[in-house]
Amino acid sequence: MNKKLVAALSGGAVLLMTLSGCGDDSEGKVNDWAKKVCDQVQPELKKIGAANTSIQQATSDSTKPIDVQRTDSAAFQSISGAYKALGSAVNSAGAPPVADGEKTQQEAVKELNATSTAYASLQQKVDELNTKDQADFADGLKGIADELDKLSRSGDKALQRLQSGAVGKAMAKQTGCQKTPPTSAGATGSPANGG
Repeated sequence: MNKKLVAALSGGAVLLMTLSGCGDDSEGKVNDWAKKVCDQVQPELKKIGAANTSIQQATSDSTKPIDVQRTDSAAFQSISGAYKALGSAVNSAGAPPVADGEKTQQEAVKELNATSTAYASLQQKVDELNTKDQADFADGLKGIADELDKLSRSGDKALQRLQSGAVGKAMAKQTGCQKTPPTSAGATGSPANGG
């Protein structure tokens, strides 16, 4: 049951982790902007990855609803905080020095903050699940997994725009924005939502 949750969760982080790619020469200003953002991105991506892993381990290690609830709640809290920090990183870097840079930045920050709020809401919902009735808990978890799936598929447009063109190429060159080797997110058997 929780495998659907893990698959949906990993889909949400995929977009932020697909920053690596081919990067041609870009202007120094764009590279400087990308460095400002990417230096702050890597620790947050690690938090998201660790949260995904903890959910996966809780699924395989425990069948007790209370343990799954605690783990999922902590993971959602961590992911919410990571997205908020990513929004702050993009905000504090200022507008990227490209056409429509300010609008692109504002939309990305708004989306990252909305994603943070959505994960905080999922944490609250997981905290409210009835752990005393396994069937009821499983139904509630399925509802959360469905919401998570929608969350991972919705609203990636601003981030995709931020990661396109000269800014995307500059970000792809930065170590902090490069894809880290997958931990065990692929173990679910479900394809992650591509971005």
